[in-house]
Amino acid sequence: MVKTLNYIEKTIEKLPVYVLENKQEGARIIAGIIAGVIKEKQARGEMAVLGLATGSSPVKVYRELVRLHHEEELSFKNVITFNLDEYFPMSPDSHKSYVHFMYKHLFNHIDIDPANVHIPDGTLKIDQVAEFCNAYEDKIRACGGIDIQLLGIGRSGHIGFNEPGATVNSQTRLVKLDPITIADAIKDFGSEEAVPHRAITMGIDTILSARKIVLAGWGKSKSPILKKMIEGPVTPEVPASFLQMHEDVTVYLDEAATSEFTRTKAPWLVGVCDWTPKMVKRAVIWLSQKLDKPILKLTDEDYKHAGLRDLLASYGGAYDLNIKVFGQIRDTITGWPGGKPGATEKTRPERPEPAVKRSLIFSPHPDDDVISMGGTLIRLADQGHDVHVAYQTSGNIAVFDDDAIRFSQFAVDLLRSQKIDCQELGNANAELKDFLTNKKPGQVDTPYVKTVKGLIRAGEAAAGCRFSGVKEENVHFLNLPFYETGQVEKSPASDADVQIIIDLLRKIQPHQIFAAGDLQDPHGTHEVCLQIIFKAIRFIRAAGDAWLNDCYVWLYRGAWQEWDVEDIEMAVPISPSELMRKRKAIFKHQSQKDEPVFPGEDKREFWQRAEARNRETAKIYDQLGLTEYEAIEAFVRYPFDDEDSFLK
Repeated sequence: MVKTLNYIEKTIEKLPVYVLENKQEGARIIAGIIAGVIKEKQARGEMAVLGLATGSSPVKVYRELVRLHHEEELSFKNVITFNLDEYFPMSPDSHKSYVHFMYKHLFNHIDIDPANVHIPDGTLKIDQVAEFCNAYEDKIRACGGIDIQLLGIGRSGHIGFNEPGATVNSQTRLVKLDPITIADAIKDFGSEEAVPHRAITMGIDTILSARKIVLAGWGKSKSPILKKMIEGPVTPEVPASFLQMHEDVTVYLDEAATSEFTRTKAPWLVGVCDWTPKMVKRAVIWLSQKLDKPILKLTDEDYKHAGLRDLLASYGGAYDLNIKVFGQIRDTITGWPGGKPGATEKTRPERPEPAVKRSLIFSPHPDDDVISMGGTLIRLADQGHDVHVAYQTSGNIAVFDDDAIRFSQFAVDLLRSQKIDCQELGNANAELKDFLTNKKPGQVDTPYVKTVKGLIRAGEAAAGCRFSGVKEENVHFLNLPFYETGQVEKSPASDADVQIIIDLLRKIQPHQIFAAGDLQDPHGTHEVCLQIIFKAIRFIRAAGDAWLNDCYVWLYRGAWQEWDVEDIEMAVPISPSELMRKRKAIFKHQSQKDEPVFPGEDKREFWQRAEARNRETAKIYDQLGLTEYEAIEAFVRYPFDDEDSFLK
């Protein structure tokens, strides 16, 4: 279902934007458009020329095209394809190559003639590249030009690998990759050193020469650059903004991808606003932050000058409106995340009874619990609740090879020091050292290596729980199967993953569930883990388990972002001493200390990111006129009875 069609105002959004329910719906629509071009050309006995992209955004589009081929007899015999780009240097046999990507996700599953597939050659010698690029352009022209070009967008603003500074008249060429692009690729290559720093890419002029262009953008992490592309001026600093110059471009986004847009942040600036309670709260917070004034000091004139006259009229004036919103934010603050026993206030986020709750904290990786909600976890344990922590994945790929060698050798040395026969362990250790010493970039660890790395992280997690006051028998290592590929790319979640969560939930029957709602985890593990939990809860609810009727589900966010203030429903203040305890709990994860394997663009350690985020949340509450705290951890309650409202 299309929620929003067309752009709001030409002066605000300068490209046609369709906001869709989800990625799957977007993929279905885009694949349908591409299929329409193919069929139209088939009917005329002509070849359809497709410009194709790689990356996370097009994968679901290719999956839908494959489905159309198998289930609806869509033929690709009249299709010629030209890919946007390829890393340089890059062997087509490498699992990191775009050749491998395209055949894995599309070409191996359809009836296209391999002779009609064109992908830049990453094996060329440097002095052959210019001639190849000229020939690539000639081939596109000889085929009559590209009928429809599929695009994604990088966080640097690149389309293809046209990084900031690219010019509008650029054609296929060799380019240097932007540091942001390289940082984003680390998750695929394992280290910055393994990421190629150059690529062959179609140019801006080549892309704009396509007769029709479709761009897909999914997720909140892309929203800031999409806003610049769509609302900002045409500039080489945002190469994707050159799309504003094309006559037939359509942009397909999910809700999260519009989170930074004016239409989402301040819709009252672009048209008539539906003043839902959440939108009222957002507007008042926006005005307070815009004017740098506490909420209770906002005046009628402030609202009128900001274009919020209609909101003011609905509440009879700033005084009543300010008090209402201030009270809503104040009521999110609680020092009792498990509920305050005997409390009579109806406005507290959590129920007072039962006084001792079974609290189940799901942690996608073996450190998300203490990084994201360590202060709250410690508070729950200190206040006597029956706290359980469930680590959903082993986290083994985020351990350095050298740590695996060190721990494996330690086990051998320990047994030898006790004069215990360890021949088999010694042999296994020798094989581990030989494998890791000669390991190639991107090579999957052996089962034994994965076990050693998993045990390292499990030991650290157990230490963090002990420090935080969690009983040893309440620590659960689930090792969900979807994760165990040995690579950043995981298998799809299966019924086996869901059943593990179902069994744990029924065993504990918690009064509270805490889960990672950080869907911007760059590796996607958080989202998969959350959806597995949701599927398990829906199954249990459908089965009629009575205990679930008295269970709240609270979502925290990870090292990458925090909830917007208007969304926060429980804010747990963290004192300076508690913040230090949280830091020490994070320090128990020594394999992630100093320099984690997958740091992302932010080079700070996880404890530094967590503290900065918690302090920033407290600062925002202070600036809005609430009590000043050292730090705050924030949560949103997931309403299974009103999921559509939550998603909006």
